[in-house]
Amino acid sequence: MTSAAALVGGENRVGALDERARIHAALGEPSRLAVVDRLVLGDASPGELARDLALPGNLLAHHLKVLEQAGVVHRTRSEADRRRTYVGLVPAALTALVPRATLRAPRVVFVCSHNSARSRLAASLWSGKSTVPASSAGTHPAARVHPGAVAAARRHRLHLGAGRPVHVSGVLRPGDLVVAVCDAAHEHLGARAAERLHWSVPDPVRIGTAEAFEHAVVDLADRVGRLAQAVEPTREETSDEPDLDPS
Repeated sequence: MTSAAALVGGENRVGALDERARIHAALGEPSRLAVVDRLVLGDASPGELARDLALPGNLLAHHLKVLEQAGVVHRTRSEADRRRTYVGLVPAALTALVPRATLRAPRVVFVCSHNSARSRLAASLWSGKSTVPASSAGTHPAARVHPGAVAAARRHRLHLGAGRPVHVSGVLRPGDLVVAVCDAAHEHLGARAAERLHWSVPDPVRIGTAEAFEHAVVDLADRVGRLAQAVEPTREETSDEPDLDPS
């Protein structure tokens, strides 16, 4: 007689296979695979995807619907301009699709609105994953680092730097890979350049709870881990010039 445990195990295995089959079927179309490739390192609005991939809006909408139904992508509404939505990958669905050394940069600069939480946490997480130097900045710097970010960093043994929040104009150097870690910074910086990525990470400061900051750290850690595997240092990284503090 077949045991209940065996039946449950078999059902779980079939369910997992069905889920994998849906993902593989969704990725079996070149345009949908191109969408996923575009989203592996950063989020994008439907308009940005249509522009980057030269796809008609109605065709892109169809592909996004298929990818959503397969659990490959999800949509979030911009925290800055509520009329906008951004498409991002569901990390668990595509753990095997991390690109290898697709970008070169002398430094990575993480940017958020106030340089008081997300950008600093991202830069600190990056320093533990990559030899490429990192810094952080804000489009509208706050007066101080948010206490919730400090507490979250302490829980995860991250170093946020002792400096005050700084403006992006005083940090960026030619060749930097810029990662906007919030919608407002992405929208403030304007049209996406080839050397800029966007991560639609919810603002923990708006909620203010330890759980919100914890969620931000987990989200950023996953994204940093993926990007770190895709970025190699350029020759400039071997310069004797000291790197800016990730603050």
